[in-house]
Amino acid sequence: MLRIVGVIGLCCLLLSSCTNTNPAPDVSHIKATVRLSRFDKAFFALDTQALAPSLQALAKNFSDFYPEYMQYILGVSGDPADSTTLRTTLLFLRSYKSLNDSLQPRFSDTRALEKELAMAFRYLQYYFPSYAPGTITLYTGPFDAPGVATVRSGTALGLQQFAGKDFFAYQTTELQALYPTYLSRRFTPEHMVPGVIKAIAEDLFPPRTAELPLIEQMVEKGKYWYLSALLLPEHSDSVIAGYTTQQLKWCQENEGLIWSHLLKNEDLNSLNPVVIQTYLGEAPFTQGLSQEYSPGNLGTWVGWQIVKKFVAGRTELAPEAVMKTSPATILEQAKYKPK
Repeated sequence: MLRIVGVIGLCCLLLSSCTNTNPAPDVSHIKATVRLSRFDKAFFALDTQALAPSLQALAKNFSDFYPEYMQYILGVSGDPADSTTLRTTLLFLRSYKSLNDSLQPRFSDTRALEKELAMAFRYLQYYFPSYAPGTITLYTGPFDAPGVATVRSGTALGLQQFAGKDFFAYQTTELQALYPTYLSRRFTPEHMVPGVIKAIAEDLFPPRTAELPLIEQMVEKGKYWYLSALLLPEHSDSVIAGYTTQQLKWCQENEGLIWSHLLKNEDLNSLNPVVIQTYLGEAPFTQGLSQEYSPGNLGTWVGWQIVKKFVAGRTELAPEAVMKTSPATILEQAKYKPK
C-alpha cells in the first residue's frame, strides 16, 4: 500500500507576522526515536554488472519498502528474475544518476532532519501515545513520483521534490509544466518534516471528504491544518498552510472579506467539482479575489479558522475528539462570523 500525501508547505520558523500561536505543552521529558532509512543510497549503489543479485540483496535489506518502490514508483514487479524489472531498473539508474548525484550532497548530513523529526514525534507521542510513526524512508524517484507517501513501514520521502526551490531541474520547461513556481517554491528540505506530519495525520484519521458539500470539505480539510499546527507548534502558520508570508498576512487582514465573498458568490453546500476545486485546489491565486495576494486552496484556510473558532474555549476537547467531530457539527457550533 502506498498512499500519496500532498505536501504541506513549511519553510521558516516563528515569523512575527505569522507565528503559530497554539500553546505548546512541555514535551522535554518525552523520548522520541527516529528511524531513518536511506533507500536512496542503497538503490543507486546497485551493481549494474550484476543487477539481479544486487536487487535480491536490496529486496532483503529493505523488505518493507522495496516491493512498494518497485511496484508504485518504477511500475514493475520487482522480481529480480523478471526481464522487465531488470530493464526498467537499469534504464532508471542510468537516466537519473546525474540527478541523484546532485541530490546526495544536499542530503549527506541528516542530523538536522532527524532532530526536527524527533521534536515533532515528541508532540505526536504527547497527544497520541499509542501511535508508532514507523520508519522514515528516503528515496529518489522520477519527478512525477510523490514527495510524500504513506507506506507499510511508515512514511517515504522522495528527495526529488525537496532539493530547494532554486534547484536547476525545477527551472526547466518540462518541470515548470508539471510543477509551476507556485508549487515548486515549496520544494525545499524544510518541507520534509511537515510532509511527514501531514502523512501521519491522515494515517491517524483517514480523510473522509467524498460527497461532502463545499463548506464541509473546507472544515474537514481545515482539521488537518489544525492538527498539524498542534504537532508542529514551533512552525509558523504560513508554512503550515503552504502560503507565503504575504499571502497569510492578506488572509488575516481580509478574513471578513473572504467570508463575505464566499457567502455572496457561492452556494456553500455546492457539490459542483469546479466550485470545490476553485477553493480547495492548488492554484497561484483564488478566482474572484486578489491575484497578487490571495493564495490557492483558500477554502482550507477558512476551514482552519472555523475549526480554531470551534476549539476556542473548549479546553476539554482533546485533538482526537476534534478530528472525529463531524464538519457539520463544527460549523454549527463554531458560529463563525469574521469581521
